[in-house]
Amino acid sequence: MKIPKSIKELKIVELSTVLAGPSVGMFFAELGSKVIKVEHPKNPDVTRTWKLPREDQSSPISAYFCSVNYGKNYLSLNLLDPKDSVILMELLIDADVLLTNFKRGDDQKFGLEKKTLHALNPRLIVGKISGFGEESDRVAYDLILQAETGFMSMNGTPNSGPVKMPVALIDVLAGHQLKEGILIALLERQISGLGSEVSVSLYDAAICSLVNQASNYLMTGHIAKRMGSLHPNIAPYGELFQTKDHALVTFAIGSDSQFKKFLGVLNAVELADDPRFVHNQQRLENREALFTLLQTFINEWMCDTLLNELHVLQVPCAKVKEIDEVLTDEHAKPLILQEEILGFQTARVRTTAFHISHD
Repeated sequence: MKIPKSIKELKIVELSTVLAGPSVGMFFAELGSKVIKVEHPKNPDVTRTWKLPREDQSSPISAYFCSVNYGKNYLSLNLLDPKDSVILMELLIDADVLLTNFKRGDDQKFGLEKKTLHALNPRLIVGKISGFGEESDRVAYDLILQAETGFMSMNGTPNSGPVKMPVALIDVLAGHQLKEGILIALLERQISGLGSEVSVSLYDAAICSLVNQASNYLMTGHIAKRMGSLHPNIAPYGELFQTKDHALVTFAIGSDSQFKKFLGVLNAVELADDPRFVHNQQRLENREALFTLLQTFINEWMCDTLLNELHVLQVPCAKVKEIDEVLTDEHAKPLILQEEILGFQTARVRTTAFHISHD
């Protein structure tokens, strides 16, 4: 991918920790920008200590830390030390972007208010992430946001109770929002010559990601319930079926025509004329009966054979894979980035999934 020279020439100073802010820094590092991650000498990024039991306790890094730290330069500074504060200010004089996730009032404590920063460097773009907004002093972790914004209440099964998603999704979403805002600010700066401040809260990023579940409530009063992998608007969609070779497969049948193709492959065409299953709304009303019938047909198929036939007809389907299967797949390997940090070999997946081509 050919990256514009203007992106490669950017200088990013990252004062943020944990996942959301550092993911933005890594995004720019992947694109070739110079990214300087500044950490406290005695209390660096806490995720350095978030280690699995099998990880080396003496290592200064963890797999979690490495997931959003790649291609960066590392610098230890105590922002309350006058000498270190001067070093930081010297870094910011010609910086393009500053990334922070300070607690409320920390920008004043460190002398890094917007007015001060723009007096030092009028072109500086300040990217800020907070938990519940800049006026809130609540400590926010992804779990707390998943709980407070409806994600946990919808996730899980009727019997499981609310379940947290197994990645820090709200942090990831907030990071994407901040990237978008910073890129717009960079475009604006090309015209005005002036920097700006871009702020994102985890709370706002989460609410803005509720999409169809929000509209289901806002337009019909429907409150999403825990349905496992099922879709509230489509069937069959998300049900888990077992094949003859004991693999788990799932299907996303989004239209009546896909449903008919699906049944044709299964040799179950008689179900297409069953009044319980003709259209999507009927299938939703009778999804349990439909599941039972489909399972009897799917039991006769080997996983790969069934999925290959459905792929040919462009019927959405997939095997439910574990993460080792995913990351050893040939299609995933180009998305893995490796790097040595302090003598330790590290690996993570990219933050950039897009491709830019030029004529």
